[in-house]
Formats: sequence, structure tokens, C-alpha cells
Amino acid sequence: MEYQIPLFQLNFGEEEIQAVTETIRSKWISTGPKCEELENLFVNMLHVKYAVSVTNCTDALHLACIVCGFGPGDEVLCPSLTFAASVNCIRYVGATPVFCDIKGPTHINIDPVEIEKKITSKTKGIIVVHMAGFPADMDNIMDIAHRYGLKVIEDACHGPLSEYHGKKLGTIGDCAAFSFFSNKNISTGEGGMFVSNSEELATKAYLLRSHGMTTMSYQRAKGHATAYDIVDLGYNFRMDDIRASIGCVQMKKLQEDLIKRALVRQRYVEKLSQLDKIIVPFADHQGFVSNYIMPIVLINSTREKRDLIREKIHAAGIQTSVHYPAVHKFSIYKNIGGVLPKTEYVSDNEITLPMYAKLTDNEIDTIVDTVINIVNA
Repeated sequence: MEYQIPLFQLNFGEEEIQAVTETIRSKWISTGPKCEELENLFVNMLHVKYAVSVTNCTDALHLACIVCGFGPGDEVLCPSLTFAASVNCIRYVGATPVFCDIKGPTHINIDPVEIEKKITSKTKGIIVVHMAGFPADMDNIMDIAHRYGLKVIEDACHGPLSEYHGKKLGTIGDCAAFSFFSNKNISTGEGGMFVSNSEELATKAYLLRSHGMTTMSYQRAKGHATAYDIVDLGYNFRMDDIRASIGCVQMKKLQEDLIKRALVRQRYVEKLSQLDKIIVPFADHQGFVSNYIMPIVLINSTREKRDLIREKIHAAGIQTSVHYPAVHKFSIYKNIGGVLPKTEYVSDNEITLPMYAKLTDNEIDTIVDTVINIVNA
């Protein structure tokens, strides 16, 4: 059905069209100057030392697991309340994911207490997901990682420019991954970025994203080299300049877009406070964040009630979603299991409301009034 108020709207205009046109006319459309420009924008805007553009966030996470040295026999701690890519990347390198519960419906990120409980002699690292762009408890997580000698990967796909105690998300752990999927804050259709402050990790990521080759086509075309060696078993994780050109425009729009999203969220929270049958995760958070999505969690509910409420909201012309089905409940991960009551409750009772910068006050009021009427019915 076509919704009167969709879940998300692309922040695209003539600038993106012009950028793609210029790139095509440049006659260089594979990995080249636009990928370099996008990487430099990330370095400068996140205040991080290294950024490596890749095909998508999943590949960035895969690279992160490789360069952090995860492999067969290792265990990597991770949340289950996330998109499956945050967990699949652990399996790609032959390691075993160990699921940790979240803090609860008010803070739907991985719980450091759960992390420390599940550390064993096999634990090699932690993957942290910053849900909705709101930071996990990184002080405690990094303290645990340092005490036990663990690598920390930040899945920051929800949080470009989100901040934690003055630092940008993605710059706190050993390395991080960002997403440019079509519904993300920065959208290129597909695409991603690996970032790190470690020269060692970034150098290996650069190498592995293009078959382990010592030089790439763009470098050779510019006369910087005429030959190459292959020194490691790499992959084809290269981004192309067409998508990177869109990403450069999106990055330049990002700060303004996030400021507007903050105002949208502020009105949501003020209006939703009238309803005592829901929780707004991170409602009291004061820092600057990306506000990628607008989640709410129903109180004293069930999955069946949640689904019925969503159907009624949809019938009113408002699109919603769920972030996310619990990964440990998927067939592929059932054999690993895990006792995660808080994750399961939120997964079964969360509703994602529309969130984008162009939402008007009237539209927000319509959404909230609809939710209130349906939940109170």
C-alpha cells in the first residue's frame, strides 16, 4: 500500500544527480578520486585517522573481524537486537558469536554487565551496535575490553556524527563500520566505510578490500606505479566513484539533516509523554545523535498485540517497522541459543515510527495521536 506518511524519505536533490553526472563524464567510475574524497570527509568530520570506503557495511564489518584477528575457536560477544550482519560477520571468519542481553527497554544497547558475565578463555572481542544512533555504554565496555585484552568493533551504521562524551561514535573502539544503505542517514543505495585510529588495522583493511593488491587501478593510472604484487588473500570490497560521489554530497548535508531530526525527535518525545503505555528508548539522552530511527516499546504487551497495533497504524496511512527481530531466534542461530529476556521483550514489542528531517509538526502530531488512540483503545 502507499502510505500517507512513510517510514523514511531520501534526502536527495539535484546535487546528487549532478554529482553522478559529473562522475560519469569524468570517465572514471570505479574506485578513484571520489572514493578518496569521501574517505577524507570521514576522516575530517569524525576526527578519525583512517577511513576505507567499501561496498557495504557488511563488508566493513567482515574486514573489521579479519583485521582484529578473529578466527576459528574464538568467541565474539555481540547483541542479538541488531540486523543480522552484525553477527554474520563473526561467522564469516569462523568465530562463534556469543549473544549478550541489552540493558532494557529504556536503553536498548548491549549491557556491559552481560558482556563481562559471558567472557571466557576463548573470548577475543566485542561487537557493539549503537542502536538508533544512541551510544552504548562505551566507558564501561572499553574498560572491560582493556582488562581482558579484547578488541572492540563498533557497528556505527546508525550513528554517523553521533557523539559520546565528546567523541564521535566509531572512533572509540579499535575500528568501526558505517552503512550507506538506502534508508541510512548517509545514503548511496549501497556502500560502507571502515574507520580506525590504528595504522596497522587500516593498512590491512586497505589491502584486503582489493584482492590483497599492493596498488590499485587508479594509482597505476595516475603513474604512481606500473605493477603490483598480491601479498594477502583479499576480497573485492571496493566502492565505486559513482556511489562515492553521492556519498560526498550526502556528507555535506548531514549536519543540517541531523539538527532537523533532533527537532523531530524532540516533538515526538514531548507528545508521546502523554501515553503511559509505551517507553521511548533513550528518552532522557541529552547528547548529539543521528536519530536514525524513532523506536517505541509497548508496556505489558505481547508480540501479537504489537503486530495488531502496527496493522491499525498502517490502516491509518502511517508506515512503521520493527528494529529488529532478535538474531538469536533465527533458524541459523538457534543452535547457539542464549537467555536474553530483555532482548526478546523489546524485539516482540518495539514499533519504529517514521523519522526523517522533513517530517512536519502536523505529521508528527498525526502519528502520535494515531498511536495514542490505537494503544488506548
